[in-house]
Amino acid sequence: MFACALYLGACFFSRPFAPFAFGQDNDLEFTIDVSSNVSVLPSVFKPSIDLSGRGYHNDISWPQELAAKNVLESWATDVGFKGMYRLQYNLWQINQLAKDKAAQEKLIANYEWIIKKVSDAGGTVILDLFGMPPGLGKVLDKKSAPWNLNAFKKLVKSRIRDLSCNKKYNIWYEVWSAPDLGDFFLGRKQEYLNLYKAVAEAARELENETKASIPVGGPSTSWWFQNFDGNAIVNPENSLIYELIKFCFRYKLPLDFISWHAYSTDPSVEREITSYNKTPPALVRDWLSYFKLNKDIPLIVDEWNFDSGDNVLSERKENSFVCASYIPSRIKNMYKAGLDYQLFFSLEDFQDNMEGVKRNVGVFWFEQDSPNYQGGHKSIYNMFRMLSTLGNTLVASSSKAGDEFIDLIATKKDNEVVILVYNYIDPDIFTNYLTRNIASLNKAERAIMVSLLSQNQLEKIMRKELDFSRMHAHNKYNKVKNILKRAQELNDRATKYKFYARKIDVTVKNLNRLSAAGDAPRQEQPSAAAEKAKYIYQRYIIDSSCSMNCNFVPIEEKEVVVNGNYRESFIVNPYSVNMIILKKKPKEPEPPVVVVEEQKAVEAPAGTVESNGEKPVASAPAAQNNAPVAQQPEARKAPAVKNGAAAPAAQELTAPAAIKNGLEHKPAAPAQPEAKKPVPAAVLKDEPSVDTQTQEQSE
Repeated sequence: MFACALYLGACFFSRPFAPFAFGQDNDLEFTIDVSSNVSVLPSVFKPSIDLSGRGYHNDISWPQELAAKNVLESWATDVGFKGMYRLQYNLWQINQLAKDKAAQEKLIANYEWIIKKVSDAGGTVILDLFGMPPGLGKVLDKKSAPWNLNAFKKLVKSRIRDLSCNKKYNIWYEVWSAPDLGDFFLGRKQEYLNLYKAVAEAARELENETKASIPVGGPSTSWWFQNFDGNAIVNPENSLIYELIKFCFRYKLPLDFISWHAYSTDPSVEREITSYNKTPPALVRDWLSYFKLNKDIPLIVDEWNFDSGDNVLSERKENSFVCASYIPSRIKNMYKAGLDYQLFFSLEDFQDNMEGVKRNVGVFWFEQDSPNYQGGHKSIYNMFRMLSTLGNTLVASSSKAGDEFIDLIATKKDNEVVILVYNYIDPDIFTNYLTRNIASLNKAERAIMVSLLSQNQLEKIMRKELDFSRMHAHNKYNKVKNILKRAQELNDRATKYKFYARKIDVTVKNLNRLSAAGDAPRQEQPSAAAEKAKYIYQRYIIDSSCSMNCNFVPIEEKEVVVNGNYRESFIVNPYSVNMIILKKKPKEPEPPVVVVEEQKAVEAPAGTVESNGEKPVASAPAAQNNAPVAQQPEARKAPAVKNGAAAPAAQELTAPAAIKNGLEHKPAAPAQPEAKKPVPAAVLKDEPSVDTQTQEQSE
């Protein structure tokens, strides 16, 4: 591909990262409006991945292409299986164990274990059917096309019946992977189309028989415009995707989704311009519409990763924060381009496999020479944990000045806002920009570009050692000049910001529209002033400070008081991701206001004197027999503690209890000292004692 041929930055990360300087540019300012909903969070933003990993191992009952079980369980715990998950279903490996029924059944059960785990969690499995069973291939190779299509169809139909019809797992069936590459499929274009036809007919027959939903799709090519004979972006109508659409139209076959691979360092690769002046997803939908198929079927990039052409890259291990920062940038551009789903490749590294290929493409790493499993996660893993934290609603965001490297994804839930701020600088931005735009050139202009490449002049132009405008001064080359000039500008900015940290300001508007768990439903009053509320602010980060086995804990946490809008400033390092969570605290319950009615004092008869010579305040008359019971004062509550602390639980004090605890009925009166010995009844025979009176009132 043109981008791989022009790759100039392979050595960029071969040395340790230098300390970051602080950029002196103006601050980047972003505004997020919580009240402005864009849509339900599209599925393309949800964590989704191909579950492959490890490669060859000695356990014949465990799928050869599947990651280790403890890795799968870690993912289930920390991320979950609510998204879309791709599983390589190796028909060759399953049928190779036909003479060892116990091992074969255990292998099938292990496949089903992960299928069930995803399906039960509400996720979807893309089951990639590949590997020709022994005896069915035209040659003795699992990559072969079948010599007996009916036998192959019968085998596939039995698998689909068991998984989708009988057990009703949520599965989409994908026919093969990268059939355009000889390393994955030994056959011609027509043989692949016949293979697809056998699977599609099997699914349709079972749908008619059982009324189950059984989606089928493909072709999972190595690039959206590729074909068996090789192809270029300037001739997309020669692609296998176009051929499959036309084939399904001709034979009236189901085509429920279209998939392809896309490995690159370019986060905007899905937005490249085709010779039809459209992006690839838009062009594919035009083809579907032209052949009278459903143009709204899902478009899926089923394999992608940070990739510059090498199997082992430091940016995917020692410097895995680079790949981590690439992920949200790429996903947001996929969303803008109109893709429906994406599946990162892969869950675990590949090492020591039967083909002898080692690729550090995984979210998890492991040591192949260790007698027991020894491995861990890269910082890429924390990126997927961030994606799993996003809210269920996409929120509108804007910036005063667009930036090629820093952007954000803003979401919300019922009671919180979750924002991902990423800073990814494409190390191959010069060549990637040319690749995205080469199809927009005419034949003569493309010839000029190819000539520059063949003469090794593009690198000199990138470094401004060669002036293209002097080489080709004629106006007919203006479009080439403009593209090269823009590529130079982007490269200059990328060179600068690879080692510069930058300050950004994020303003979140209308936070008062959020409701916290436990709050009463909000009554909207547009004219009312926004009321203050408390929020918990947390910030998580992925950057060069950690690449392997990193903790997932906030680096900053505080309580903030917000009156409608909130503004936060922080520093963003190159190749980093910051996740900000603003979670509304429920209002602290206020103690109910209790009104205690004071008893009116009754004047003592004239001349009555206490034994100490003072005139007492007479008690209320004692309750008479058959008279109404005197009204008791309401239970008293403990006062709220100041400085925002919660009030202790209120203690209800009935009248007898109040006296027993040494408390007066009168709210203003202090607690009485320890009671003296009771006065003989003969001294106060005309007045009931306080204890007697209170008891009568209680009765």
